[in-house]
Amino acid sequence: MPTRIRLQRKGKKGRPYYHLVVADSRAPRDGKYIERIGAYDPNQNPAFIEVNNEKALDWLQKGAQPSDTCRAILSYTGIVYKNHLNNGVKKGAFTQEEADRRFDGWMNEKNAKVEAKRTNVATGKVDAEKERIAAELKKSQAMAAVLSAKLAAASAPPPAAEEAPAEAPAEAPPEAPAAEEAPAAEAPAEGEAKAAE
Repeated sequence: MPTRIRLQRKGKKGRPYYHLVVADSRAPRDGKYIERIGAYDPNQNPAFIEVNNEKALDWLQKGAQPSDTCRAILSYTGIVYKNHLNNGVKKGAFTQEEADRRFDGWMNEKNAKVEAKRTNVATGKVDAEKERIAAELKKSQAMAAVLSAKLAAASAPPPAAEEAPAEAPAEAPPEAPAAEEAPAAEAPAEGEAKAAE
């Protein structure tokens, strides 16, 4: 029976979390499984990972093939490296004590990195909160200054009535040009000329 170490989806829509399970590769994703060996929650920062190291290592030694995501999770927790070191001990490349020493050194470095990330995330949240509060305080102080200026203007006595400047006399509309009566005068002159002939 080909066995796989893979994720089984749980949780609600948009907020999934997963169980790490050992299952028959022909079984459906969320169906029957052989054994549950851990949990993975990507909704947290850093992601929550819980794996039973002994069971996972035992299944890897038996030949169970992890999916791509499960391989990344097992690598992150050090189980793939531990399996690699155990295979080296079986081949006689080094002793079990040397393998344990290498694994402990690797785990110490990994734990330091994870703890540094947790610290950075926590301090980042605190810094972001402080910046948000400072911005809100600045905005509220600006609004308070505007309101106090408005209140001061409203409570001040009204200014004395100032004399309005004398208005300039309205301009007279421009005069219409005088109508020319030359054509009317010419008409009788012509009539008179004809009569004179």
